[in-house]
Amino acid sequence: VQLQAFGGGSVQTGGSLRLSCAASGRTFSSYAMGWFRQAPGKVRNFVSVINSSGSTYYADSVKGRFTISRDNAKNTVYLQMNSLSPEDTAVYYCAAHRRGWQLPNTISDYDYWGQGTQVTVSS
Repeated sequence: VQLQAFGGGSVQTGGSLRLSCAASGRTFSSYAMGWFRQAPGKVRNFVSVINSSGSTYYADSVKGRFTISRDNAKNTVYLQMNSLSPEDTAVYYCAAHRRGWQLPNTISDYDYWGQGTQVTVSS
């Protein structure tokens, strides 16, 4: 599986962005898909995951502001980010997990990673 994330950019506080992650391969629908982020000088942290059934799980820091979704017909997972703050500034990565029924939230659980897309939120 190859993953390509895009949709990052620069916004002001309170703004919104939608990230997309396009996947290659015919088995996309069977994977759990996650988003992580890494701020400068910090470790990569879990943001959200959606499993093959459409169940979702969010980090507390983004709950109520971010929404993850997927379109299996387009082999794409999305991350809608609203009410952005400077604390959301980071490189955002998408990842795929083979056991699609699960909702993993640790880096080591994921089998495939995309390149990151930069999100910058200014005050």
